[in-house]
Amino acid sequence: MTTPTESWRDSRRKRVEAAAISTVGYRAIAALGATLRWKTEGFEHFDAIRAAGHQPILAFWHGRILPATYYFRRRGIVVITSENFDGEWIAGIIERFGYGTSRGSSSRGGPRALLQMSRDLASGRPAGFTVDGPRGPARVSQPGAVWLAKASGHPVLPFHCEADRFWTLRSWDRTQVPKPFARVAISVGEPFYVPRRASEDEVEQCRQRLDAALFAAEARTTLMLEQWG
Repeated sequence: MTTPTESWRDSRRKRVEAAAISTVGYRAIAALGATLRWKTEGFEHFDAIRAAGHQPILAFWHGRILPATYYFRRRGIVVITSENFDGEWIAGIIERFGYGTSRGSSSRGGPRALLQMSRDLASGRPAGFTVDGPRGPARVSQPGAVWLAKASGHPVLPFHCEADRFWTLRSWDRTQVPKPFARVAISVGEPFYVPRRASEDEVEQCRQRLDAALFAAEARTTLMLEQWG
């Protein structure tokens, strides 16, 4: 039986279309990102984790994927992208920004993708998660980042980014697109580890801790923008 993934890959037109969208999307995001102004707090956590011989498992809301993609570019971060048509052109964009991709989703190929990310962490590459993706509900984390932290021994590193001027897309996650020359604040929270022998209840507690950390980071970015001179 032919899967949806195999079906679109069998179409030369769809493959060309995915490549074209990737090229245009990359150029548009790069052009917009070059105009943005940034203010960051807590980034020392990222450096400290790597200095200690570990890798951060970056965790953030799906609705902030565009500014996050630009800011964290060229750091070798590995992210999960789906195996469908949309995942193909998204992978094409982020790979141009220096990200690695592990193909899968919560509904198809997820365990395989997490295993690959665990291997990437072991080889010295950070991981990145839009923790409420790919379909939501918005601003409620799925346990993937926590599971990966438990399995790998590397810490979760929550962060949030917020622009002072932006458009909001009519998508499930209310994606924020900063306007040209916007100011963008990024707050990176405290990292935390998940015990390898954590029970299901403890994993759930860590997931709730992640949600709380992301909401706290969001509040910090709001304050940072208010205080920006």
